[in-house]
Amino acid sequence: MYVSKILIVDDQYGIRVLLNEILQKDGYKIMEASNGIQALDILEKEEPDLMLLDMKIPGMDGVEILQERENKQLSAHTKVVLMTAYGELNMMNEAQKLGASTYISKPFDIDEVRNEIENQLS
Repeated sequence: MYVSKILIVDDQYGIRVLLNEILQKDGYKIMEASNGIQALDILEKEEPDLMLLDMKIPGMDGVEILQERENKQLSAHTKVVLMTAYGELNMMNEAQKLGASTYISKPFDIDEVRNEIENQLS
């Protein structure tokens, strides 16, 4: 049986741990990155099915990560769900042009995250 792979990209350790714990119990293989460099490395090596991507990460934000992904032609099939505490429409629009399909507002409801992942992977 195929196990879907999810990459969690967030600079906040607590959020990565929480999502990792819950999503592993749901049967997904989880990978974590705390910055853009790690995220791009994992995208290249692991080709996850879905990436939960925080928009505000020091060093390289979500849009820059998506731009790099496109430039390097990495994991084009990987679905992208943005996580943001900021309702910055210009960033959202830019991210959607770069392949993000939807977003989840922080603080998020874990059931909303689960539903969004199921929708994206089904």
